[in-house]
Amino acid sequence: MTSKDDKYACSFADKIISESQESDEWYEYFDEFVFLLNRPKSLVRNRAINILASIVKWDEENRFNNVISDFLKHITDEKPISARQCIKALAKIGLAKPQYIPRIIYNLEKADISQYNDSMRPLIKNDILKSKESLKSH
Repeated sequence: MTSKDDKYACSFADKIISESQESDEWYEYFDEFVFLLNRPKSLVRNRAINILASIVKWDEENRFNNVISDFLKHITDEKPISARQCIKALAKIGLAKPQYIPRIIYNLEKADISQYNDSMRPLIKNDILKSKESLKSH
């Protein structure tokens, strides 16, 4: 996941996400993926965000409960692309784990996106609206 070869790391992340649709085989690495959430490189954070969103449905131990606060911080990640990845991933998490929906919606509503430039702010605002709609209809 932290390979210098981003193409390879991205491909590997896609494999994990795909396999996680049908199997819990990657869930055992949950803590390792959580660790990647706070890596300096945004591409690594993006991969961790999307992998966690795909394996959370296998979280019968409710380990995500211990990291949801860290995950929610990425709604306003320093990199707008990472923020967008997080916001979209939160919709998936809420659908897999409805107990988080009120907290996710609350955090989406209070997100201060003013630090993003004018070209990114509307995109992030739209992502927030779409995720909220998806979660509220669930």
